[in-house]
Amino acid sequence: MKGKLWKIIHRLLIFNFVVQVLYGFYMVFFVIGGSRYPLFMRATQIPVEVILQRRLYAIETWLAMVGLALYLAITEVIPRKIHLQQREGGFTLSFRWD
Repeated sequence: MKGKLWKIIHRLLIFNFVVQVLYGFYMVFFVIGGSRYPLFMRATQIPVEVILQRRLYAIETWLAMVGLALYLAITEVIPRKIHLQQREGGFTLSFRWD
């Protein structure tokens, strides 16, 4: 039961990160500023408040993407690499600074 609960929590966290990224993209490109494309020269005609709001949503989106990447690296990629190294031969935790 314990393992199943952790898998559910793990998948919910990944789902939450993906929803945050999609929501951020939606807010930046479709809702705030009212266009589907980058602003380019129209940015000079849009109020500063709208530009700042788009930037805040863009920052929120980047943070969600970084959070997702870090979470996947810590929970999926690194454990798989450690497991593969253990299967191939001895696993040693050493760092080389060459």
